[in-house]
Amino acid sequence: MTQTLTHNISFPLTEPGALDQDEAFFHLFEDGVERRLRFHDYGPIYQRPGLYEQLFYQRLQCASPTKAVDVLGKVLTDNRVEISSLRVLDLGAGNGMMGELLNAARVVGVDILEEAKQACDRDRPHAYDAYYVADLTSPDPKVEAQLKMWQFDCLSCIAALGYGDIPVPAFANAMNLVQDQGWLVFNIKEDFMRSGDRTGFSRLIDALMRLGVLEIHHLERYRHRVSIDGRPLFYFVVVARKVADVAPDVVDRAMRP
Repeated sequence: MTQTLTHNISFPLTEPGALDQDEAFFHLFEDGVERRLRFHDYGPIYQRPGLYEQLFYQRLQCASPTKAVDVLGKVLTDNRVEISSLRVLDLGAGNGMMGELLNAARVVGVDILEEAKQACDRDRPHAYDAYYVADLTSPDPKVEAQLKMWQFDCLSCIAALGYGDIPVPAFANAMNLVQDQGWLVFNIKEDFMRSGDRTGFSRLIDALMRLGVLEIHHLERYRHRVSIDGRPLFYFVVVARKVADVAPDVVDRAMRP
């Protein structure tokens, strides 16, 4: 990993809860110029070495990758599975924070942003056995064929669901790249697991459990990170076993308003 650089950043003064996570922003000062960036402006953030880590892990105390790997490891141990035997697809791989922690046989990253791959190549060049820039909402057939050749038996998706970064169809397509009886570890903000959720994830997870497509092994509420005003942001981490593929009609129903 490259040496972490210290960037001059500050958070705006806002009323507690005034900004949702996809609305939150910060000020970046460089070369005498002030720039306003949203937390979800991942491209410009990834282009600056160390900024992502400084923002989310140092200032906002994000704990999700380590939490997810820890929980996955415990579930696998209980089921007499070695993580070192798995072939993992890391969806929403970003600059490789999760991939660096997964001590699996094979780890393949997928992200929609070219800037994410460039940042990973720069900062964590050994995190993945391969890295694809692709939109799994409607994957290119050639990329999909290459991904299937990896014969994944585990899917990880951390801090990427619920705000449109990875929509329901992309997550379902990624699930279908995992072999039956394979494992999933993902996290999602608690708001998106409630019945009134409009993203479709609550309906999708409910349907997959009801239909026996997903077998939940661990579900835990935990502090993902803090907000810019210091409030704890709670997520659920889920470890599950995939029993069957996700049918297109299940996805369609989950997406209905």
